[in-house]
Amino acid sequence: MATTENDKKKEYLRGYRKHARRIKRIEAELEEIRSMRTCPSVNNDGMPHGSGGTGDLSGYVAQLDEKESELFTEGVEQVKIYKDISYRINLLADEDERDVLFYRYIKGMEWWEVSRVMGYSERWIYELHGKALKKLEIS
Repeated sequence: MATTENDKKKEYLRGYRKHARRIKRIEAELEEIRSMRTCPSVNNDGMPHGSGGTGDLSGYVAQLDEKESELFTEGVEQVKIYKDISYRINLLADEDERDVLFYRYIKGMEWWEVSRVMGYSERWIYELHGKALKKLEIS
């Protein structure tokens, strides 16, 4: 199936939420790495070997450093895409069209939530969304 212009625009707009999900995953990975430090370790023989409080910390520190760096980089990318998407959304002349795109793609709301917040029927929200996508300019 061929990708339409609107499909490309939707994928572009979804980019912000993808970064948000990646950040949550990296934060969960960091939490997991930190929790392993306080739990007993298991070597290849399958047997516990004391608490994580002793021994060489270089592997642990390297893992933490790598994940924290990944988290920072992902955060920077999320800010960049947010600024770009917001700029493009705000170029739309119609406020309702801007709101639909903002609530749907930046806030990640479901259609019914956008409808409730904006005070319109879901059917009208779909119409506004379609109009907004047609007018949205992406590179």
